[in-house]
Amino acid sequence: MDTDPIIPLNDPALYINRELAWIRFNRHVLDEALDPAHPLLERVKFISIFANNLDEYFMVRVSGLQRQFAKGVRKFPADGMTPGQQLDGIQAALLPDLLIQYNCWHDDILKKLAQNGIHIHNYRDLDERQKALMHRFFIDEVYPVLTPLAFDSSHPFPFISNLSLNLAIIVRDANKKDFFARVKVPTNLFSRLIRIPEPDGNCRNDKQVHFIYLEDLIATHLDMLFCGLEVVASFPFRITRDADPEIEVDDASDLLTTVEEIMEQRAHGNPIRIEVECSMHDSICHMLEHKLVVTSAMIHRVGHPIGMADLMQLLSLDRPDLKDSPFTQSLPEDLGDGRDIFSAIRQHDILLYQPYDSFTPVVNFIRQAANDPDVLAIKITLYRVGPNSPIVKALMEARENGKAVAALIELKARFDEENNIGWAHALEREGVHVVYGVVGLKVHAKLCMVVRREKDGIRRYMHLGTGNYNATTSRIYTDLGFLTCDKQIGEDVANLFNFLTGYARITSYQKLLVAPVTLRKGMLLMIEREIASHQQKGGGHLIFKMNALVDPFCIAALYRASQAGVKIDLQVRGICCLRPKIPGVSDNIEVTTIVGRFLEHARIYYFHNGGDEEVYLGSADLMPRNLDKRVEVLFPVQNKEIRNAIISKIIPVQLNDNCKLRVLQSDGTYRRSIPIKDAKPLNAQEWFLKHSGCWYHGIN
Repeated sequence: MDTDPIIPLNDPALYINRELAWIRFNRHVLDEALDPAHPLLERVKFISIFANNLDEYFMVRVSGLQRQFAKGVRKFPADGMTPGQQLDGIQAALLPDLLIQYNCWHDDILKKLAQNGIHIHNYRDLDERQKALMHRFFIDEVYPVLTPLAFDSSHPFPFISNLSLNLAIIVRDANKKDFFARVKVPTNLFSRLIRIPEPDGNCRNDKQVHFIYLEDLIATHLDMLFCGLEVVASFPFRITRDADPEIEVDDASDLLTTVEEIMEQRAHGNPIRIEVECSMHDSICHMLEHKLVVTSAMIHRVGHPIGMADLMQLLSLDRPDLKDSPFTQSLPEDLGDGRDIFSAIRQHDILLYQPYDSFTPVVNFIRQAANDPDVLAIKITLYRVGPNSPIVKALMEARENGKAVAALIELKARFDEENNIGWAHALEREGVHVVYGVVGLKVHAKLCMVVRREKDGIRRYMHLGTGNYNATTSRIYTDLGFLTCDKQIGEDVANLFNFLTGYARITSYQKLLVAPVTLRKGMLLMIEREIASHQQKGGGHLIFKMNALVDPFCIAALYRASQAGVKIDLQVRGICCLRPKIPGVSDNIEVTTIVGRFLEHARIYYFHNGGDEEVYLGSADLMPRNLDKRVEVLFPVQNKEIRNAIISKIIPVQLNDNCKLRVLQSDGTYRRSIPIKDAKPLNAQEWFLKHSGCWYHGIN
């Protein structure tokens, strides 16, 4: 009898390339900019996020591929693509997205902004009054800080910093000889969009506003910078540099100095991408290639404006009619102001689901600890803190009140290094014991422990979460936070902090799964347990919600589970390298994603486990970097009521979304979820907003 051939689970055809999967995720962000259902300025926000994501992607991921290509690296990802193939694939995948981005801006959003009183002009289209105002602004404010730089045989090519906006200029002397020059557009000193004052000289009314681009204002006045020469042409351009140099330290004491040096190097990394306007002369493009030592493939001809991340400036306008409706976050009654949060935690574990639930209880948890005479110590991990952090202020207050406070601040949190270094110094000045991460690892776990003396002895109170201790992002990221005083979890967290701040080497934990020690092994064992349980009892079901699925060992385990008949639902916001619905391999796997108003950031891992259901939450995605190179934590939800709420409310609402949900196909593309006939529209994020504070009690 014929049998189907056995497909080896390491076959590259079973894996989607990580970099191309990210391109598709960012396209979903761009799709939100295209969606007319969003308020107009929210669409501007998404087009800005799309551009900013691309900047970081080139600085980190593309730069890494270019280094691999230059070194001839032969270690390929699970999908088998070489660095050169990946670079070619990225460029091919990006070109249509960039065209869509610029068409969306020029043909749709820009026109609708004007219809709603937000006008972005070319200088030449201003009326005489506006030109006079802008001319005076240029003379008084901009002109004094500009430095024209010529480059020829006697003038070296000027250094051009990362992500700086520049004008490449051709000037001609009286002998009809052409020269090149460069002027940096000082977006570090002025807004990219310069607001034109009203006739009375004020800028108070945001109902009717007028802007011009800073580079347009400068380009119009270049004759003042090159007196006696003819300005033939000028073209904006922008350089993206490698911003991800490897951090190598042998001793923890060197970490702060090394990270500070890395921050300085970031502006001077090798050029990765040169964005130029489509109209730029070929001669200037060739000159930039030669001077910057790049290939023609690294020259990206794009439309105007270059650097669309700067459009986020428009979100500062006071135009609530063009933004998402504000919402009221829920605050559990027993966690309100003036309530004893420690008493509430002793009575029962508490789950918070931001942004639908308020982040205030997390801040109050530390504030109360800071002022409680029975609290002895506070320990916390900080990854992305944010400005004006109430968490950091509460830690300082705790130290002022004589508490022992230890804060592990991850200095290697990419692009937040400067902010984190500033907070680290501020905390140290207050006497907080600050630890600058762990050599060889990033600390990505989200943990806070309060040690309190009580009548029956010392008790540990913990907050564990999926997101950062950042009050700002808590309103725009969906994250889960968990408050508990479980004894064994407390012992595990205490042991983990002893590892993070000292020399303790912990090889096992009672309840936590901790990377890089036990997390991958524990995850693989639970997947294998699900396979065995399904083979014995049936009903096997895995539901994983995460930001990224890349790890080939975890993907292979999920393939084995699918082959065994286990039903698998994966909701992966961003990168997914698993191919679903491949006959004989992943028939039982469905992969979906949601990109919407909020950034889906929570991680939930559900195991049916023969009816004895388990749920883990935490900071870790299933990626090699998370499992091998970071300190991550997954923790079990053992409170039956909370676990049932996650299983019967949060997960079904997410999986049954029929407005924002996309379904991954086996070829790596996505299609929109097709609503069942006569089914009510279900936007998961909107549902949670409407049911804020009562989502535990069922779907109406």
